[in-house]
Amino acid sequence: MVLVLVVAGTTTAVLLIGSPKLKVGPEGVVVLNVPNLAPASTTQSGKTVDGITCRPLSKDAVKYHIHVHVAVYVNGRQQRLPAGIGITKPMVVQHFASGPFDDVGLSDCLYWLHTHVADGIVHVEAPMKQSFTLGQFFYIWGQPLGPNQVGPAKGKVVVYENGKRLTGNPRSTPLLPHADIQIDVGNTVVPFQPFAFNVSGACGQGTLSCTTTTT
Repeated sequence: MVLVLVVAGTTTAVLLIGSPKLKVGPEGVVVLNVPNLAPASTTQSGKTVDGITCRPLSKDAVKYHIHVHVAVYVNGRQQRLPAGIGITKPMVVQHFASGPFDDVGLSDCLYWLHTHVADGIVHVEAPMKQSFTLGQFFYIWGQPLGPNQVGPAKGKVVVYENGKRLTGNPRSTPLLPHADIQIDVGNTVVPFQPFAFNVSGACGQGTLSCTTTTT
């Protein structure tokens, strides 16, 4: 079933198998009530990954901040990216009426590529403008990604970005500003489902940090 959802003036088409419940999370983006693809606890422990460092709160210097939406379908059923990818323990969890928001605290660090909420939004917060890939994000997450596997899910992998079906290794998929990426793995290839999003709140457009622990 395809549901057309209108949130804050944006229209979002979402493929729903099993009719998961919908709610809008603390970033102003829909959070689907579907299983996580894999736990965020597999995130790296703070070592530099492919030139990407993990910065503590005291060194929060962001010059390049973009958002990318990533949706994953396993054998036709949607799963989601968990909150806290790219944030080491012990992270700070902010509890809002709209749901939890995972963030960096005084005793942990935050990778340039990370998630705050289980809404599919990947944040790129880097000290300079440069190119990043989906493979780097999965590397930080500690989960495999390739032509025949996405996290623990195995099968043929198909990747769309902004409606275009990509060729080549999924790891090479670029993380473009405001990109809409869909990953299909398994026997069922779901046609591209466009997802319109507008991140708001502490991580909104133009912000140089998503940190909510300081003023």
